[in-house]
Amino acid sequence: MNHKVSQQINDIVGDNIKKLAQIFPSVVKDGEVDFEALKEELGDFQEVGSEKYEFTWVGKQDAKKLAQEDVVGRTLKFIPEDSKDADTTENLYIEGDNLEVLKLLRQNYYGAIKMIYIDPPYNTGNDFLYNDSFKINKNNSDILEGNKNEDGERYVINKVSHNRFHAKWLNMIYPRLQLARELLTDTGAIFISIDDHESDNVKKICNEIFGEKNFVACVTWQRNYAPISLKKYFSESHEYCFIYAKNIDSFQMNLLPRSDKQNKDYKNPDNDPRGVWKVGNLTVGPAVEKQIYEIIGPTGKKFMPPSGYCWRFTKEKFEEMRKDNRIWFGLDGNNSPVPKLFLTEVQNGVTPMTLWTFDEAGHNQIATRELRDLFNGAVFTSPKPVKYLTRFLQIGMNKEDIVLDFFSGSSTTAHAVMELNAKDNGNRKYIMVQLNELCDKKSISFKNGYRSICDIGKERIRRAGEKIKKEYKKVDIDIGFKVFKTSDTNIKWNTLMNFGQMDMKQIEISPDTVDFVPETKDIDVVYELMLRQKDVPLSSKIEKIFGGGYSRTYLYADSYLVCLETKITEKLIDKLARIDPLPIKFIFRDSAFQDDIALKDETFRRLKALIEKNNGMKKMTYTVEFL
Repeated sequence: MNHKVSQQINDIVGDNIKKLAQIFPSVVKDGEVDFEALKEELGDFQEVGSEKYEFTWVGKQDAKKLAQEDVVGRTLKFIPEDSKDADTTENLYIEGDNLEVLKLLRQNYYGAIKMIYIDPPYNTGNDFLYNDSFKINKNNSDILEGNKNEDGERYVINKVSHNRFHAKWLNMIYPRLQLARELLTDTGAIFISIDDHESDNVKKICNEIFGEKNFVACVTWQRNYAPISLKKYFSESHEYCFIYAKNIDSFQMNLLPRSDKQNKDYKNPDNDPRGVWKVGNLTVGPAVEKQIYEIIGPTGKKFMPPSGYCWRFTKEKFEEMRKDNRIWFGLDGNNSPVPKLFLTEVQNGVTPMTLWTFDEAGHNQIATRELRDLFNGAVFTSPKPVKYLTRFLQIGMNKEDIVLDFFSGSSTTAHAVMELNAKDNGNRKYIMVQLNELCDKKSISFKNGYRSICDIGKERIRRAGEKIKKEYKKVDIDIGFKVFKTSDTNIKWNTLMNFGQMDMKQIEISPDTVDFVPETKDIDVVYELMLRQKDVPLSSKIEKIFGGGYSRTYLYADSYLVCLETKITEKLIDKLARIDPLPIKFIFRDSAFQDDIALKDETFRRLKALIEKNNGMKKMTYTVEFL
């Protein structure tokens, strides 16, 4: 009865070995992988030469290792004063290095995200890249080349003139895509916007991480509608979005809604009770002899298919359709026969095409105008149009799903989620992640009072949410968001390793100084503990469940009890045992028992007995951990 909360959040290698053991039990022996046995299981019984097809670059192995490393001594700190409707919202906005954030979210959202959309730096030669090796914290400050934001996170400009120009970008994106894949549901997919600078590398790297067979499509978007005359060779008018499924065999994608333009050809000149229709084509090629026959129209006019063609249907099928008033000869009955295609019988939507024109999906100028109108001036360069993101949301997720954008920029994705929810009464949720990159002091953004990109992104969500709420008064949508920031841990994880040697008087007088870093709030501890639980969204509700003398006991997501009381009493145990429904996990402070093992054992024998008494014949399963 002394199971400690683990300081470790992720054990990616261990998890992968467990998965491998489930598929090939014979290749995992004493927790180690027998790679020769694995080769044999995969049908490889021959020596393979040194030359083979592979995609590699300088630093690739380090990038792989980086994805598997746990994030130590870091957490997500809730910022209530920057949040909106924090008590009710299911949306998240997280400030910090997205590699670190993805690792921190891995337990809570493993296999839970239906759609990921990212618009990473395009590596044009002027982009800031996350410099993962330049990470500094309060206790370890290295003097390194690069820029630093107010949270100590470093980012650098990757210039074309630099050595390993492409390698730097690949080393940045690779571990993030590896972690992104683990967050996706089996039915989900990732959508990656990019232009020609790294488009070929995006496909290669995604083929490796997601699997070549899981490639869904590459959408080409017409982002500009007018040529740029200053371009030396061509004026680029497009960019791409690569779509990869987590598992193509399970992947679910929606149709796009039908537009008024697509429906305009449907009419009802003969007042058919089945509704509007449009004409189809009755001929098909090459000719099949049995489907070449004479058709006599209502006026006696005779029709044959053109040379080399035949009728689409057999004579029997044609006569059946004619009898059902599904063949049209024109208003005067003299036209060549065509089938009637009813709007009510076509699929409820349109299969997306891989070419998206600006009239369908918007363009850069529209995107800039949308943002300018919200802020009454320019604040951000090169945003995406809401219309463009909306199309991806429509095909990539359902009304109750979560979308993650870990290069969220000006938060167009969040804007699109709220607007789409308002239009179709959906309950889509978003998680926005953005490095707190400082705005240039000479920029319009800075002059207008926005110190960082995060300031712009959060303010956009606030303004867009209120605007949408006014436009759709009858629809109740979630326009709030909880804000979190990456931060150093709140918990002194190793303090109690030599608990018996500590000053008991100090513990009694100020137990929080023993367990937690200075100025730590209870809610910060609760969230940090929840990052170590599986399948528990950070948007879940936290509530104090007792009052009076027990004001530091919290219930998270109605299932996890975190007791931060400094002293455990019989009265408190009685209260805990009566909670209905019973939590699936109880977490207590070790210091609350003052190193008295007998007291701890006796306390939890009593808790167990009371739970069994309160629940009668019902078998209750729960676990207990200590902080």
